[in-house]
Amino acid sequence: MKLHDYFENNKGRGVLSTADRAGNVNAAVYARPHMMEDQQIAFIMRDRLSHKNIQENPHAAYLFMTEGQGYSGVRLYLEKVSETENAAEIDELQRRKKNYEEEAGPRFLVYFKVTKILPLIGDGESDISL
Repeated sequence: MKLHDYFENNKGRGVLSTADRAGNVNAAVYARPHMMEDQQIAFIMRDRLSHKNIQENPHAAYLFMTEGQGYSGVRLYLEKVSETENAAEIDELQRRKKNYEEEAGPRFLVYFKVTKILPLIGDGESDISL
């Protein structure tokens, strides 16, 4: 199964893990990633700890646990490629439509390349590919 199809067809919960340059780890709840045409993924981020960490250390991991019984999902190992503050681009991808003026601070669209895909449990190969 292709990663794009996986996220289109599954609901669940995601956690993005980042670390600063000293290795101090952070984990934060994040929605499904936005799948881009060039096999990159993107997350909309606020200027909080995860975004600060990714400025210092471009490597991150994203764990997605699908809804339902048991433990199924995917782990993505990521490397930051670029980011933008382009409001029109961010608004186009925003899934939850609400008034973001009420939330303080800028939004960033951060692009990552996927360096490895593993199943949620175990270290074997995933049946999901780019």
